[in-house]
Amino acid sequence: MSRHPVFGAELHRAVDELLQDADQALERLYPGDRGVRQPVHTVYVPADAWTPALSADWGSQALDAVEAHGGMEQLAQRVIQQAGGTVGIGLAGDVAGLAGVVTAKLRHEPIEDLRLDFEDGFGLRDDAEEDAWAVQSAHQVARALTDGVAPAWIGIRFRCLEADSRRRGLRTLDLFLTELHAAGGLPEGLVLTLPKVTSADQVRAMVLAAGALEEGLGLPPGRIGFEVQVETPQLILGADGTVPLAAAVHAGEGRVTSLHYGTYDYSASLGIAAAHQSMDHPVADFAKQQMLLAAAETGVHVSDGSTNILPVGEAESVFAAWDLHSRLVRRHLQRGIYQGWDLHPHQLPTRFLATFLFYREGFEAAARRIRDYVAGESGAVLDEPATAKALAGYLQRGLTCGAVTPDDVVAATGLDAVGLASLARTGRPA
Repeated sequence: MSRHPVFGAELHRAVDELLQDADQALERLYPGDRGVRQPVHTVYVPADAWTPALSADWGSQALDAVEAHGGMEQLAQRVIQQAGGTVGIGLAGDVAGLAGVVTAKLRHEPIEDLRLDFEDGFGLRDDAEEDAWAVQSAHQVARALTDGVAPAWIGIRFRCLEADSRRRGLRTLDLFLTELHAAGGLPEGLVLTLPKVTSADQVRAMVLAAGALEEGLGLPPGRIGFEVQVETPQLILGADGTVPLAAAVHAGEGRVTSLHYGTYDYSASLGIAAAHQSMDHPVADFAKQQMLLAAAETGVHVSDGSTNILPVGEAESVFAAWDLHSRLVRRHLQRGIYQGWDLHPHQLPTRFLATFLFYREGFEAAARRIRDYVAGESGAVLDEPATAKALAGYLQRGLTCGAVTPDDVVAATGLDAVGLASLARTGRPA
């Protein structure tokens, strides 16, 4: 005997009404990935040390350092072996291929994201001197943009919104953006970094400042976004036992673009001895797990911090620092953090070697699973839409940073860049 469903139109209406606010909040607060490229690193330099020639200079210094220590193929082989790979096997073991794409990267795009630092790296200056550098930096950035030598992303880190530095930080921000706008407009890749955030209210204050700048400069609402630097324990655990970081993300009203971990300020705040402050310390992992959770499904990117162990000096010290850096880069990539900081030109070779290897070593398996998924075939792994999104996102990141080529992707998956992006966004074949 056939039976009729119990649920009728009245029940469905009641459920819809009950969940209406929750549905709207989910859509507003968790819109998903923004579909924009994330840089693999951010380079910080003091504002008074930057010139438009810096990116090319850093690329040249990076290549010279590698050449002075055996060449790119030798370093590529070292990075592959350190990662547990086998030289000569597949795309991941192609030493010459990996060395070639990284060499090309260092020649053509050695810095993806650059921050002119008016905070710790700049130090304390009198107001007149900082004013002058804020104005000069804006003019230099404008010139670099005009000449086509600026990185894809560029901006400043200004002083934090704590009481003793608040007015100075806001003044530097105002001067820089006002001058940059007057010199030709704000670039699409403009990035502003708000450091040492301790509360969601500081993010709200930054939203207020951004809105005032937009109104004063005649910009559309929402044009100015910013990064939040996570380097204080107060943002990870509030006095009331909550995690203010999640509230801070949403307090940005869609303006927060990224969360960046500050290795040394955060570790020092927890009393970690200087010799043990590092990107892989347990306190760092705990903070970064909170960052990933707070940013999940919001469209906000997450970045790891830096290591201050630099590849300089005697050969033994250089190789030890390269080994450490490549291991730390690989570590945060494996943990779902696709960006980090670099502080010195000699860190660029291992930044790109470790990053490109990460995308090359998993390329064939990911491409095969995508090909099977799109074709509706059952392979060795039964994937569903959420996993297909992750697989496509992984290949898309490798493609946009230069680890693999569009021809590689088409040949292995049958998808062009548009099809891959669609799969990464929806988890379903176009």
